[in-house]
Order: sequence, then C-alpha cells, then structure tokens
Amino acid sequence: MKKYPIYDIQRFNCNSVNSDLYINTFKNHLIDHSFVEEPHRHNSYVLVFFTKGSGTHEIDFDVFAIHPGNMFFLQPGQMHHWNLSDDVEGFVIFYSQEMYNLYFRQKTIGDYPFYSSVTNKPEMVFDLAESKAILPYFNTMIAETKENQMLKLDKIMNLLDIIHIEIARKYSETFLHEVHSYNVKIKSFEVLLEKNFRVEKTASFYASQLHITLKHLNRISNEILKKTTTEVITDRIILEAKRMLMDKKMTVNEIATELGYDDYSYFTRLFKKHTTMTPTAFRVFKK
Repeated sequence: MKKYPIYDIQRFNCNSVNSDLYINTFKNHLIDHSFVEEPHRHNSYVLVFFTKGSGTHEIDFDVFAIHPGNMFFLQPGQMHHWNLSDDVEGFVIFYSQEMYNLYFRQKTIGDYPFYSSVTNKPEMVFDLAESKAILPYFNTMIAETKENQMLKLDKIMNLLDIIHIEIARKYSETFLHEVHSYNVKIKSFEVLLEKNFRVEKTASFYASQLHITLKHLNRISNEILKKTTTEVITDRIILEAKRMLMDKKMTVNEIATELGYDDYSYFTRLFKKHTTMTPTAFRVFKK
C-alpha cells in the first residue's frame, strides 16, 4: 500500500445522495475519516470552508494558515494534509468533474477561474460579513443531505453552483488578472501543459500549439503570471517531482525517467537549482 494514497469519493460517501458527490460538516468528516489528516490526494474536486478553529493546511508543499473564513478549492491530484485544532468546524464537499459538467451542460467546472493549477493559489479568505452571507448555502446543503425531498440532488447541485458563483465574484475582485484578455490563452496553455509536460519541455512547443509566437507567449506569461513560459513549465515539472518523491517505492532514477529525463544527473541538478535540495534530500526532509 502506498503511504500517500489517492482517495476516490466512494471512500467517503456512505450517506451521500450520489456516488460522485460527498457533503459533510468538517467535524463529522474528521470523526468518520480520521485518516484524512495524513498526506493524500483525491481523484475529485474538493471544496472546504472553515468556520471555526485554527491550524495549517499544506497543499502541494505550500503551507496555509487556517482561520475562520478560509475557503480552499483543490483539483484532482493535488496532495494535501491538515494539522488542525480540536475545535475546528466547517464544511467539506467532494464532487467529480463528470457529474458537475453533465448536470450543468452549458458550462463546466473548468470555467471557474479559481480552479487553475498554473495561475491561482487554492485559497481564498472570506471576511466576517462575506462568511455570514455564504454560510446559509452550506447549511442548507447539509440539511438537504439528511432529508429525502423531491428534487434533492437538483437543489444540492444548484446550491453548490451558487457557492461557486460567490467564490468567482470575490476572486475576480481580488485577482484582476482573471478578467484580462490574455486569460483565454493562459487557460489553453495550462491545458496543454498538463497533457504534455512529461514529454515536451520547450516553450516553443507550447507557442506553436497555441498558434502564437514564442515572444507573444512570453509576453502573456510575464504579464499574467510574472514568470517566463520556461519558468512555468519548469515549476510544473518540479511540482510533479515533489509529489512523486513522496512515494517511497519509486527511486529517484525512476522518477527522472517518468518525467522525461534520461540523464539522472541533469534531473538532480535541475531539482536542486529550483528547491535548494537534491531529490534524495527533499525526500528525507519530507519524511
């Protein structure tokens, strides 16, 4: 068994209305599933809202402080774990991309700007007034899961979408780059990168696939992400290397090969340049 597993929704949804949907209060979630405090991944989207308590939440090796009003949104495959106070309260929702996209049809979960592995942090903080405004949607979702009313799933899905709309509105106010005209190209770049980063490392490849010049892609990347295209590509590779290093069954050489590097020494130098540690040292440090 791997030490850092990937959990599917079926692991949690014994009392859920749908096999692709799980909703719970955070307190009950921890009581029923204490193992989630260890590092793990999900094959679904994850939305968490904290209303009480403190602690830390580590997501893909970035650590966030937990306070009332914290909202976290994770994409499938992101590694995370918690370190929580005993009085923590809030809500947790898991849902699959397939279910969400099939239900709404005219839009997809990817249309929401805060779900983006390249451009965005997986956290947003709602102030007291904003938290009070959005809290009833979560409470109503919990109430719906406990009843057997007609159109139960329809109401839950629409409440979930309302929450997404509220997050998107706050996100667009907080991060102005999301309404920038370059955003469409950045999103297309992200999709290409996710599909190809293991085999395609050059910025010119992505520029050609996007039918723009490399100079223009660098201009977009610098303006929106404050990084060159090459830096964005390398950051994605390093993130995946870190994730894979958490699996002790894989050797560093196997990880290098999996990420498209036949030269083990080059991969080690690249990793150290961007993390200040060798892959082996990182693995020991995160043990």
